[in-house]
Amino acid sequence: MLNFKSVNITASVIFIGLIVCHYFFSLSLWYIVLLMVFWFLITALGSGLIGWNYHLKAILSNASTKTNHVSITFDDGPNSTFTPQVLELLKKHHAKATFFCIGKHIENHPDIVKNILDQGHTIGNHTYSHANSFGFLSTENVIKELQKTNSIVQNQTGLKLNLYRPAFGVTNPNIARAVKALKLTTIGWNKRSLDTTKISDDAIFKRITTNLKPGDIILLHDTSEKTLIVLEQLLLFLQQQNLESVTVDSLCKIKPYA
Repeated sequence: MLNFKSVNITASVIFIGLIVCHYFFSLSLWYIVLLMVFWFLITALGSGLIGWNYHLKAILSNASTKTNHVSITFDDGPNSTFTPQVLELLKKHHAKATFFCIGKHIENHPDIVKNILDQGHTIGNHTYSHANSFGFLSTENVIKELQKTNSIVQNQTGLKLNLYRPAFGVTNPNIARAVKALKLTTIGWNKRSLDTTKISDDAIFKRITTNLKPGDIILLHDTSEKTLIVLEQLLLFLQQQNLESVTVDSLCKIKPYA
């Protein structure tokens, strides 16, 4: 299994073997350099691609589901402009979703969070700051970020969040230790829309709907007009395909709140 532990063990064994070969058989040191480059590339990819489950195990989908359900998830909200419009579209099409919220935005928009919950959707922890440097924080500081968001939500709603989605989808040993310490369930995705990039709404819609099947988890962001366009198209597509969007906890049979 390709994960941080197995790769490190394998790389260490090969490293020792190369050192021995260097001293006894004059093996070129370039082989050691190549090993280090290969280790770095694998670790970098594993840290940036949540689908690898490289540092921690994330729920990416529920392929074993017996229902015609998928789950639309939204990151980076609540947003005062776009989240209310997302909620209206979901309500119009009788769809449910999960919103992975940033703590500082929850502080600024408690009314929107209340509306999300009142309409039968669920929420999860998407860090407090979503800082660009989040992947470089110590375990202690990752814990502080996640605890701060959990405390805000608990104070506002009485709910203790159980679901976590990594900022940028980035994981590393520090984040893995923090998630384990807080006993959170990590949620990834297997349908990434790339709706925060410059690609067109048509291209985003095609990315999501190509080979879409029951059990899939879709990643969107409730932060742009483009996502609203894609979302309405997606909800119509789901109806045509006899698919229904439910909350991610419902899809995967897990508890959204501790």
